[in-house]
Amino acid sequence: MKPEELSYNFLQKCCDTENQIILTNYFQADWEADILLIDAMGYTHEIEIKLSKADFKNDFKKLYTHSQTGERFLKHEKISCGDYAFNSFSFLVPMGMVPYEDIPKHCGIIEFYHDQDRWETEFTVVRPAEKVHSIPYWDLVDKDSFMRKMALNLLHKKLQLKGQDSELILKSSY
Repeated sequence: MKPEELSYNFLQKCCDTENQIILTNYFQADWEADILLIDAMGYTHEIEIKLSKADFKNDFKKLYTHSQTGERFLKHEKISCGDYAFNSFSFLVPMGMVPYEDIPKHCGIIEFYHDQDRWETEFTVVRPAEKVHSIPYWDLVDKDSFMRKMALNLLHKKLQLKGQDSELILKSSY
C-alpha cells in the first residue's frame, strides 16, 4: 500500500472533515507533516506515516538546524520538550511493526491492518498522543497568511490535475 492510499483511507475513516482542517504533506518551515489535523480551536495533531522499521528508526535521526540561531537539534528532542509548532504527534504504522516500548511516550500510536483480499484497511488507536504544549496553532502562525498559502496550493493542484500548468503562456510564479 502506498502512503497516499493509506493517508486517504485514514482521512476517510478517522478524521472529522466537517470540523477539522486536514492537510497532507504539509510543510511548516523545513518540517514536513504527512498528515496535519487542525481542530476548530486551532489545536494540531501531526501524524507521521512509517511503513518500514528502517524508516521509523530514521525518524529519530532527523537533525534540523534552527534558521535564526543555527542551533542543531534532533526532531524528537524538540517534540518531547514542547518546542514544536504542533500540539501532538503520532506514528501511523503497520500492526505489529514496532514494539510499543520503542515508541517514546510523547508519541501517539495508530496501527493499521490492510486486508488485501477485501482491499479494506482498519485503524486502531493504541495510544493517544500526548499534548506537548497548549498553544493553539493560530497563536504561532499568521492565520491569514496560512489561508492564502492554502488557497494558492489549491489553485496549483487544480492546474496540475487539469494538466494545464505546463500549457500556460505566461509561466506561473508558483
